[in-house]
Amino acid sequence: MKKLLIALVALVPTLAMASGGGAHLEDANIDLNDQASLQRGLDHFQNNCAGCHSTQYQRYERVATDLAIPLDVMSAKYVHGEAKVGELMENAIPEVDAAKWFGATPPDLTLVARVRGEDWVYSYLKGFYKDESRPFGVNNTVFPSVGMPHVLQELQGLAVEQEDGTLVATGGTLSAEEYDQYVRDITGFLVYSGDPVKLERESLGWWVMGFLFIFFIVAYLLKKEYWKDVH
Repeated sequence: MKKLLIALVALVPTLAMASGGGAHLEDANIDLNDQASLQRGLDHFQNNCAGCHSTQYQRYERVATDLAIPLDVMSAKYVHGEAKVGELMENAIPEVDAAKWFGATPPDLTLVARVRGEDWVYSYLKGFYKDESRPFGVNNTVFPSVGMPHVLQELQGLAVEQEDGTLVATGGTLSAEEYDQYVRDITGFLVYSGDPVKLERESLGWWVMGFLFIFFIVAYLLKKEYWKDVH
């Protein structure tokens, strides 16, 4: 709990700066029932993001169970270094080195979608564009003066901001539609990471509502039985 509170405190100033200054946020339309998308999102995240960013409040084993991934597959494909499948999903990059390379330690992303919202994460991943004044040659419409490189540039291509404010990317290995789905998958995984029991909680809520409805009927009939002689 202490580590979780520290992460939230550290995340708030970063997210405040990353509000986007009124930038338009696109609808992510995340469906947590789409397990195939969540599985792809895990794969994309681990292959592109986990080298610098952790999701250290999730465990590999819990993710494997929730996303119906066999533990041996999880261990072989997604568990980094000497970590075990039951451990937390931490990255391997030393914080000191990360701060030196990027100017600040890359934040943990377990709760980013829960704090900022799925539309923010989705728009951020689509919002990189060419800006030669920045150290890595790119900026971001949602997070101005972003301090990280565009790690998905090979897939999306390098986007150039047009006069009307729209971004047009060229040179990527994915089409615009394919890239949209790619970042939607990553966003979905981060939405799941921020609230892994959401679907279970919603399902339980329907059972609770059903119980209360039945209990109301029983209580109403019992009340009529008790008061019938009074009236």
